[in-house]
Parts: sequence; C-alpha cells; structure tokens
Amino acid sequence: MFTTQEQFSAATKANFDAQLAVFSAFTSKAIESVEKVVELNMTVAKKAFEETNAAAKQLISAKDPQEFLSLTAAHAQPTAEKALAYARHFASITNEAKDEFTNTAKVHFDETNRKVVAFVDEISKNAPESTQFLVTGIKAAIGNANAGYDQISKSTKQVTETLEANLNTAVNEITKATAKAAPRAKKA
Repeated sequence: MFTTQEQFSAATKANFDAQLAVFSAFTSKAIESVEKVVELNMTVAKKAFEETNAAAKQLISAKDPQEFLSLTAAHAQPTAEKALAYARHFASITNEAKDEFTNTAKVHFDETNRKVVAFVDEISKNAPESTQFLVTGIKAAIGNANAGYDQISKSTKQVTETLEANLNTAVNEITKATAKAAPRAKKA
C-alpha cells in the first residue's frame, strides 16, 4: 500500500504526463491545420493571379463598352463561386480541426476524470472516519464539475451547429443571388 505522499506524487506525475500528451496532440493538429490553410491560400493566390491576368487581357482587348460590360459580367459569377468554394474549403479545415480538438479534449477530460475519481476513492480508503464528509464533498464537486462540463459541451455543440447552418444558408442565398444577377448583367 502506498503512503498518501507517494500517491499524490504518482498522481501529479501521471497528470503532468497526460497534460503534456494533450498539449502535444493539440500542437500537432494546430500545425497540420495551419499547413492546410497555407496550402489552400497559396493555391487560391496562384489561380487568382493567373485568372486575373487572363481577365485583364480580355478586358483590355474589348472593342466597345458593351463587350467590356459583357466580359465583366461573365467574370463576376465564377469569381463569386470561387470565393464561396474557398469559404467552404476553409470552413471544412477549421471544422475538422475543431472536431479533433474537441475529441482530444473529451478523451483527456474523461481519462483525467476517471483517474481523479479513482484517486479520491483510493485516498478515502485510508482516510480517517472523521474526514468522510470531506471525501463526500469532493466527490460531489467532481460530479457537479462533470455535469457542468457536459452542459457546456452540449451548448457549444448546439451553437456551433446553428452557426454552421446559418453560414450554409447565407452561402446558398449568395450563390442564388449571384446566379440571378449574372444573366441580368449580360443583358445590360
């Protein structure tokens, strides 16, 4: 059987090791996500540069204002669609990162919670009878913290889902408006 000091020491070391593992996992995922965003931005920048040059050459070669307006309108919708595609791709990268962070945090929280409960149970076996009220209070606090964490997790998930739904609705409305505006601009 361990002494209380040895138990605290072992628990502290295990907690530190777990914190380090979670920090490492978060850092790796953050770096991976940044790499994806940089790659996306570089790809978009290269394509935008090429397409802008091509569009500028077409606009410069326009023979009259009607052709100039027609070419401008022809470029408007593809540009808007590309911007929306970029936004969707960027959102998928950030959502993937968010999901990974959430899952890593949940696994860590659950594991830490399990270890804390086991530690309190082990310590309470060796605790004097007069401190049982204290052990009961600690267990209640752990239970309340878990309930609070669950509620915050559920609320955060609902907020995230609502924001994603609103973003998708806005993107769809912008896409529809752009699609309707492009034919009108060509007629002008």
